[in-house]
Amino acid sequence: MLCVPIIPQQCARGRPRDELLPGYAVRVNLGTVVRNPAIIWGAFILVHLWLGLLNLYAPGLPLGDVTIVYKFWMDQATVANFWVGIDSVWVYPVLALVPMFAATVFGPEQYGATWLTMIMVLDAVAFGFITGWGRSPGRKGVAWWWVGFLLLLGPIALGRIDSVTVPLALVGVTLIATRPRTAAVILALATWTKVWPAAIIGAALIALRDRGRIFVAVLVVSGAVIVVALALGSGLNVFSFISQQTGRGVQVEAPIATPWLWQAFVRVPGAAVYYNHQILTYQVRGPGIEIAAALMTLLLGITVAAIAALGIRASRVGASAGDLFPPLTLALVAALIAVNKVGSPQFIGWLAVPVVLGLATSAAGHGRSFRFPAALVLVIAGLTQVLYPYLYLDVLRLNPMLLIVLTVRNILEFVLLGWAILAVIRAPQQPGADDDPNVEWLPSVWPFTHRVDGANRS
Repeated sequence: MLCVPIIPQQCARGRPRDELLPGYAVRVNLGTVVRNPAIIWGAFILVHLWLGLLNLYAPGLPLGDVTIVYKFWMDQATVANFWVGIDSVWVYPVLALVPMFAATVFGPEQYGATWLTMIMVLDAVAFGFITGWGRSPGRKGVAWWWVGFLLLLGPIALGRIDSVTVPLALVGVTLIATRPRTAAVILALATWTKVWPAAIIGAALIALRDRGRIFVAVLVVSGAVIVVALALGSGLNVFSFISQQTGRGVQVEAPIATPWLWQAFVRVPGAAVYYNHQILTYQVRGPGIEIAAALMTLLLGITVAAIAALGIRASRVGASAGDLFPPLTLALVAALIAVNKVGSPQFIGWLAVPVVLGLATSAAGHGRSFRFPAALVLVIAGLTQVLYPYLYLDVLRLNPMLLIVLTVRNILEFVLLGWAILAVIRAPQQPGADDDPNVEWLPSVWPFTHRVDGANRS
């Protein structure tokens, strides 16, 4: 309870606040304020407006990929009828064309503003699912965490194709227990926009008993996307995002690049930062970097396979969905960031999905507490905004202070990955989970809300 006096003497020491006369003081319950849906939604809107202004006017051109690269691709499509991903190889899955093209609806001059508005609408839908559209008071803390995360991550949270997939994935995980087919369709569409939500699908196939419905839905969506792309004349270009990723060099912000950045700083012969004009990104070169780039693809595959194996083992010994799904999702997503030769600031936005899932689950008393990874991810997000976009040129110029920030941020990514792996290993057994083979058992925790007859689920 906070006492805000009209007359200062009325809050004098020793005088009970309850004795204050009603017209001379305002008593404010902070807990009531932060749980007020209007306050939460107001904060959500203000943060998005702030991030939108930063994208449009902040130094470092944070919206450059959207207003330059994405817009260029769409200009090619609308003027020359040349579609990346269809008429040529492309670094993204083919459905990434949909939001990029949607941003042209108000003309090329408004491309950036239209993009930011579209992302805000998508985030608002996801925010509604997180908060239960104001009907679930227990989710308010999770909603505040996401607002804080977006603010700390900065303009990059809205300014990339990943900004489309994060809200889709958030909606997917809120529906996956009660509407597994619908959730799987959403997650599959997100994966064909940017690959990373495949980690959530993989975790669901391991941790949830609805894996059959989820697998079929993902297969159907994927088949439909491929058939449509082939009908449009894509040929094997529909799969080119796979080869385009595996053939890349080591990107500046990837954790594996850190030793070569420091080598370049101390002027080791051959170590340097350079711009790859083919894929439009900054990479590192130096002694042994080609071997490292080749091994990282293999190491990422081994890491993901090992985490999946740990998840399968935990599931087989009886770990419940509420105990296993959130940390397994976090482990797989964190692996895609930490053990990857490609590293970009927008990748950190992916972490919001497993953390939101884990916070909601642990808040209801199931599984390990997610307070530590939630706090750690906030720190990682804040450090990422320090690096990008405002001071990114200084990172490329090998400013030692920023190299230290980047090194710490990259180390924390491995700390997060380690925590998630340990949480998967220690996922407790849920007694009675398989007592009735005809009934799906799910903990009474959002989004795992109730016992559901599998025959009636959609």
